[in-house]
Amino acid sequence: MTALPRLILASTSTYRRELLGRLSVPFECMSPGVDERERPDESPVGRAERLSIEKARAIASQVSDALVIGSDQVAVLDGVIADKPLSHENARNQLRRASGRAMQLHSGVAVVDSRNGATSARVETCTVHFRLLSEATIEAYLQAERPYDCAGSARVEALGIALMSRVETHDPSAIIGLPLIALVDMLAQHGLAVLPR
Repeated sequence: MTALPRLILASTSTYRRELLGRLSVPFECMSPGVDERERPDESPVGRAERLSIEKARAIASQVSDALVIGSDQVAVLDGVIADKPLSHENARNQLRRASGRAMQLHSGVAVVDSRNGATSARVETCTVHFRLLSEATIEAYLQAERPYDCAGSARVEALGIALMSRVETHDPSAIIGLPLIALVDMLAQHGLAVLPR
């Protein structure tokens, strides 16, 4: 029987680590250290896919006999990328703009086999519809949750769900930042079945 390769998540994100843990497959985490800045004329979907691949390849180049998972999420509101706010003021401004509108979250995932360089990647898009948000609602939410490390400033997996009227997605894990439905298929294509097939 052939031994399974190591599984490495090219991320230090607690959100992605928790999501991958749901699959009950042993894995390690490593920081990819890639430049995440937007490139000129790059679409949000293209950025999510490129960064997912770059993160996975950055780690794959350092290890042998491993499947490496890279992931990235790009939030877009009215055609403008909404990066992690990193501060209370930026988060407040993002939620003011999101009030009564729809935000797209493009979640990319890539798998790179360090043994042969084989690469697969996909992007899942979720649409989050926000309620009309009062200043009091925004402030109460930010004080309670402080989502400054979250693109779009609202965590659907926690209190941020109260800001939303509906979410459209094929994969509920994608909205948090790691599309598990796509990932299970991709891992199987690379020889690692989460459950027997």
